[in-house]
Amino acid sequence: MFEQLGLIGCGLMGGSFALACKRAGLVKRVVGYSKSPSTTERARQLGVIDVEAPSALLAVAGADVVLLAVPVAATEATLKAIRHLVTPTTLIMDVGSTKQDVVQAARDALRERVGSFVPAHPIAGREVAGVEHADAQLYQGAQVILTPTERTLTAQLQRARALWSALGCRVSSMAPEAHDAAFAAVSHLPHLLAFALMGAIQSQPDAERLLALAGPGFRDFTRIAAGDPALWRDVLLANREQVLAQSQQFAAALDMLQQAMRAGDGQLLHDLITLASTARARWRLGDYALPTDS
Repeated sequence: MFEQLGLIGCGLMGGSFALACKRAGLVKRVVGYSKSPSTTERARQLGVIDVEAPSALLAVAGADVVLLAVPVAATEATLKAIRHLVTPTTLIMDVGSTKQDVVQAARDALRERVGSFVPAHPIAGREVAGVEHADAQLYQGAQVILTPTERTLTAQLQRARALWSALGCRVSSMAPEAHDAAFAAVSHLPHLLAFALMGAIQSQPDAERLLALAGPGFRDFTRIAAGDPALWRDVLLANREQVLAQSQQFAAALDMLQQAMRAGDGQLLHDLITLASTARARWRLGDYALPTDS
């Protein structure tokens, strides 16, 4: 049980975390701050937070657990704003989709107090943003990746694992570098491709007719293109080297398919599709899984 959650960023991710903690009885009080006062006020009206704070620093005052649910590019400035109230007993976490930049921001901003920070990436979300969509069930069953550094305090890491586990999450740990390389492939590149496909269709004169003809497959493939533009701009720029490397891998795979089509090589095309189809089926069945932290 935590006495007070200091929530910085009262949108979908932060709001859902606050609601989940309340439902699980993990926090007694939630004090929230958002850059937009109207967002903070709305969060209080919806019962996501109990008290509105006029600044990030005041949201942290008296908190024994703090969650940063802000764009990754705002991490350093946010941590600098709250640094003076961070103690060795304060658990600080984030929900950013990239980790190397977040870890460096924490080192620069918190300096000798960086041991209280446990970088976290819950693999959850929706294509809609805003506190109105906050859901206490958002993290239920979700995978959460923690990326502690050599300076992360063992006690805080254990508290972070216990908290996310109490919310019904499957918790794993990995190095920040490994995290960013992996999620460039399975999250960041797919978003880039979805954005590119929608852009390519929109650039055509008959875009409206094409979109009117689109069905469930198109809906499923492009769902993530509706993501928050500011959030994904920051993620793609923060992890651009890894995303560009994965983009080259994708281009090579696409080129093989195109070559088979140009050559009219049905067997090669069939084999390439079979490889992809089999891998996707195995993923759906849960054949690929990370070991969870004990």
